[in-house]
Amino acid sequence: MFARIKKSGKYDYLQIVENQRVNSKVTQRVIATVGRMDKLSAKGEVETLIRSLSRFSEKALLVLSGKSKIQCEAKTIGPAIIFERLWCELGIQQVIRDLLHNRAFLFDVERAIFLTVLHRILISGSDRFCDKWGRDLVVKGTEDLALHQFYRAMAFLGEVLDDQEHATLSSPRCVKDVIEEKMFAGQRHLFAELDLVFFDTTSVYFHGEGGESLGRRGFSKDHRPELKQMLVGAVLDQNGRPLCCEMWPGNSTDVKTLVPVTDRIRKRFGVGRFCIVADRGMVSRETIRELEERNIAYILGTRMRKVKEITAEVLARAGRYKEVKCEGRSPLKVKEVMVRDKRYIVCLNPKQAEKDKADRDKIIDSLREQIRKGPKALVGNEGYRKFLKVDKDSIHIDLDKVKEEERFDGKWVLITNTSWSSDRVALKYKELWQVEHSFRDLKSTFETRPVFHQRDDTIRGHVFCSFLALILRKELYRRLDRAGHAFEWSDIKQDLSALQEIVIEENGKRFALRSQCLGTCSSVFRAVGVAIPPTIRVLS
Repeated sequence: MFARIKKSGKYDYLQIVENQRVNSKVTQRVIATVGRMDKLSAKGEVETLIRSLSRFSEKALLVLSGKSKIQCEAKTIGPAIIFERLWCELGIQQVIRDLLHNRAFLFDVERAIFLTVLHRILISGSDRFCDKWGRDLVVKGTEDLALHQFYRAMAFLGEVLDDQEHATLSSPRCVKDVIEEKMFAGQRHLFAELDLVFFDTTSVYFHGEGGESLGRRGFSKDHRPELKQMLVGAVLDQNGRPLCCEMWPGNSTDVKTLVPVTDRIRKRFGVGRFCIVADRGMVSRETIRELEERNIAYILGTRMRKVKEITAEVLARAGRYKEVKCEGRSPLKVKEVMVRDKRYIVCLNPKQAEKDKADRDKIIDSLREQIRKGPKALVGNEGYRKFLKVDKDSIHIDLDKVKEEERFDGKWVLITNTSWSSDRVALKYKELWQVEHSFRDLKSTFETRPVFHQRDDTIRGHVFCSFLALILRKELYRRLDRAGHAFEWSDIKQDLSALQEIVIEENGKRFALRSQCLGTCSSVFRAVGVAIPPTIRVLS
């Protein structure tokens, strides 16, 4: 049964007809002629008829502009659907709920943590607006959460445990440590054997005092020496999966963090021998000695310009480079140099060497031009100053310094106690860059800094929520890569956030209408293994 327009003379008539089969033919039978369309439209009787008929349908929702008493609400659904699936499949939800089993919280702590983590993934902003931001998303179980409950949830993550096994003086054992260990145990099949870990640190500054013990003044990598800070370290496995994060007071130094981290990895995750890969900031004679005493293999970057043994012997040693092919990148050249009982690997990137030379030539050309104009202004420029020689009455270019700098073009030097081939050592160290990229995610994308909290437990929980956000994002990229996709994060975030559900209600009937999947959205859903919600669905 359906409506149709029947033209008769110069008028159009609205008819209700039905199809019926007569013998072998389908014919249309007019049930009723409602009237002339011009008169019906003038009096608004078509809308009246439709509204009247809609009362007899359980699945029909009537939207007539200007005459319907309807309510409409639109919320974003894409990010919560995707990241909640990853949250559950990685076991994070179950681990947190197990730890909350005998706790008498008066709100859903796990839901508060998840919404905080989702906020870190999508929005750069303060936790103080997380509850307001959550009102525009469909996240089951978060509807009634208040701001103080989000803070309480973070304090739970950073809560110090009674059992302080494997703790250190500056790193007490907390709830977040148990979560990391249980996640590792639950997904140990993904980590295979933990034979290689990557470690790097960064500083995170505070607005305020920064907690009872974590807030200290120290060397600021953020160039904010006037503010108190803390030191944060991240450990990734050989496949780039985040394993754990560590936190220290802001006056800690990088060289004093590496050995405690390796000790804790062994004890917390029950692994035996493994190789630690870290940047040049971790290297000292004492650190290397302690690693070797613990029978821990290492691949460490070195400070080429500041270690006399490297400048005088390693870089001066003759030897043929071996070319190593790097997948998706320019070839790398490596050679091995033994100095007494130390094994060094000299790495050379020819393209980077060309760039270093071109950049230096530009500086020298600019120097010559500036010296002719007025040399005194150049003294304050650090990039220029290292190539200048200042005499009593003049400033000129120091050609010996220029020649000395050429020795470092495109090079970096590693020290290792492994028996791996030199090319394998070099490639493994290059993978450390994914840790540095993770820190850019941690600090820039998730806006971990600055931190406004003033208690150690909430500070630890705050940082750990950013670490959980990093885990979810890394897992999403892993699944996209497996599906053959390489999307920009900004596109993924935009397209998921554009997926909305509009709930319309009239006369007690409620329908949910889904917006169109745009850009990368449908590919992300398929990669994660989640069904896209139907375009229209009836709500109870």
